[in-house]
Amino acid sequence: MAPKALWTFHPWAIAMMAGVMGLSIVAVFGVIWVQLSAEARDTFTLFQRLTLLAFFGTVLYLLYRMATVRVTAYEDNLRVRNVFRTYQYAWDDVKALRFRAGDPWLQLFDAEGNRLGVLAVQASEGARASRAARELAAVARSHGAGAKH
Repeated sequence: MAPKALWTFHPWAIAMMAGVMGLSIVAVFGVIWVQLSAEARDTFTLFQRLTLLAFFGTVLYLLYRMATVRVTAYEDNLRVRNVFRTYQYAWDDVKALRFRAGDPWLQLFDAEGNRLGVLAVQASEGARASRAARELAAVARSHGAGAKH
């Protein structure tokens, strides 16, 4: 059974943008393909068709990953899903969360001094992101993040 999330946040703006872009790509290129004459479609080799499908599949997968960025707090850890990778930190490994005016997204600093951009909490979300950063900081403090060793 999966652990129960205490708190989660994902951006609406990027999810909507990625969804609209994905649907637009499928619609535009679907219409173009259908509008091509049968003779024109027949000029594409199997390799060319597979290459096009691989390209569009990759673009759609990246849009999917963008649409599903999130940060989730659990009782024992924090999970950050960015576009290319998911990170997991025990609470005592989270040293600071910072979201200053002008920052593009929330910054997480770990016990080793590394910085990670938490793409789920981004400035484009405005007040919603600021509120999420404050809420996540409160959850983190209540679970021992930022404690000095």
